[in-house]
Amino acid sequence: MKTAVLIALNGGLVFLFVYLWKKKNLLSSFQGGRWYLSWLAVGVITLMDELTSIFYAPSEAHRFIGANAIFFIAATSVVVRLLSTRMTEIARILEKHGVRGGGVYSFSYLVLGPVMSFVAVSSIFVDYILTACISTVSAVENGHSMFSAHSPLYVDFAFQMVVIWGVCLLNIAGIKESARFTFGVFTAAAFILVTLLASGVIDMPSGGWQAMAHSATNVASTFNTTDLSALFKGVGGIVIGVSSCILAYSGIESVVQTAGLVRSWRDIHKAYLFLGLTVGIVTPVVSALVLAQPSIDFASHEGDLITFYARILNGPWFAIAVGALASFTLTMAVNTAYVASAELVERVAHRYGFHWMIVTNSRGSLHRIHLLNASLYTAVIIVTSGSQTILAEMYAVGLVASFVINMGSLLIYRYRRGTLHDTTEKEDYHKSRSGTLFLFLLLFGCFLYLAYEKPYGLAMWSMFTVICLVIGIRVARKRAPEIAQRAQSNTPMEMILYLADHDTTHFDIYFRRPTEMLSVVPGAAYVSFFSPRQGIPVSQGPGHFRLALERVPLRAAIKGIIELVRYEFPDYTVTFHFGWPLSSWFDRISTGVMVHGLMKLPREFPEYNFEIEYYRSQALPPQGPEPGNPA
Repeated sequence: MKTAVLIALNGGLVFLFVYLWKKKNLLSSFQGGRWYLSWLAVGVITLMDELTSIFYAPSEAHRFIGANAIFFIAATSVVVRLLSTRMTEIARILEKHGVRGGGVYSFSYLVLGPVMSFVAVSSIFVDYILTACISTVSAVENGHSMFSAHSPLYVDFAFQMVVIWGVCLLNIAGIKESARFTFGVFTAAAFILVTLLASGVIDMPSGGWQAMAHSATNVASTFNTTDLSALFKGVGGIVIGVSSCILAYSGIESVVQTAGLVRSWRDIHKAYLFLGLTVGIVTPVVSALVLAQPSIDFASHEGDLITFYARILNGPWFAIAVGALASFTLTMAVNTAYVASAELVERVAHRYGFHWMIVTNSRGSLHRIHLLNASLYTAVIIVTSGSQTILAEMYAVGLVASFVINMGSLLIYRYRRGTLHDTTEKEDYHKSRSGTLFLFLLLFGCFLYLAYEKPYGLAMWSMFTVICLVIGIRVARKRAPEIAQRAQSNTPMEMILYLADHDTTHFDIYFRRPTEMLSVVPGAAYVSFFSPRQGIPVSQGPGHFRLALERVPLRAAIKGIIELVRYEFPDYTVTFHFGWPLSSWFDRISTGVMVHGLMKLPREFPEYNFEIEYYRSQALPPQGPEPGNPA
């Protein structure tokens, strides 16, 4: 029966991949003078990173939390799938703002500004460095274990350099060739993993199914809703369990990071669905099958648990095939680090004018960044002599820190802008804010636990973050694109001089959103506060004044304008006009907060008129209200 099932499954895979390999533009297509990757190519590149977790996540999780790892690896997969929907939402938001790629860096820059964006850069970039270094060392070690062989240190180093620089040359050859090679490895991996899964299910002893059920019931028993202390203990257990398994899905951020390689956010959405239906299922199922085996001494097989399990199922030749798969997938994880880190560095270099770094070769490859990355990976391996224990701790801290920054930024963005649909698009994408809040709190708890449990990793991550902040802030002061945006902005005194040129004792001053099209009335002043990070709005006429809004709340900026008018025109009558907030108070709490602040202005300035009004000709623009501005 087992043989027949394996033949049928692998035969089906043969037909599937023959069809896929014959399909035109399966992995890439040429359009508008450049190559774009398909959603499948981006998904496979990231899958190679996540797939490596199969070969270490089960044993590592079992070492920390025992048999409960069966439940928590599956539960963490569900958490990561929820996280991927928010990553898709971030990709959609960035695209609406004209930003392609950059992931956590671009989004944190948009929402929180340059300082927090450099914290994000340090968190995610160090993870890419460690992904490449750890995967390189592990790939060589798995090659040794496959043949039960050991070699001198200089031989290991030579093989490590072959991996680092070989993958570098693959990326210099072009992203299209890199995607095809990665898909070839994925094709081989599919046959091996399907055989492993089917064999594991068929040969599972009855005690194994009981062990899986016991893992779930054991976790459930820790919750006692009638005892508050027991409830907090159960919640703490969830945080510890997820923290112990989160590295099993470490490549998830790479998809949104490489959004600049695909046509639109919809490809990012499809790539995340692909990951959820492949590695999101394979990783927890393989982990459960292995950890439920009563005959395995897990302490003795921490380094070769999956290959040992494969030997039990189908003999030594299948174990060799699984070991080879481990080495190749780990090598492809290095490729993921190259692709994602190149996109990250390209975003930073483009924003701050380091154009010499982002020159591409004839194949469209960021070859200079790839060479710099290869040199950096080599240096780290030399300095650490291939020992990655403390760096692995730093890896976990930095990874969860990037997740926390992403979810925190998404919460702040939705608080400011709400969930209004873009009327110019047939399809929008936004998820529940309560779900985002749940993810933020869970991941923040994981960060605190990892920071406490791994002090060396926290110290090294903090040191790297401080270095990035010092360098980044110094660069931003001189080369930030906001400098040019600020230079084009108006000043409040320009508005005063404009009003003084009109022979009247009554002024109308309108506060309007930066993206709102205005019907400028001669003699009236129109004020639009804008964020330099989002660009200066188009001037609608001589009475339209665009003021940069930084470091002060919107209400304080509005109050400053009113006080200036009172100082310059003490005997004039003035009416201040605010747009009608179309978002509901429940949908966008910031609207309620801002309107509540505006309602205080008549008491503070009783000599002036204040109106909140709505005219048909001044309806909301397609992009919706600007952050923090209900005017």
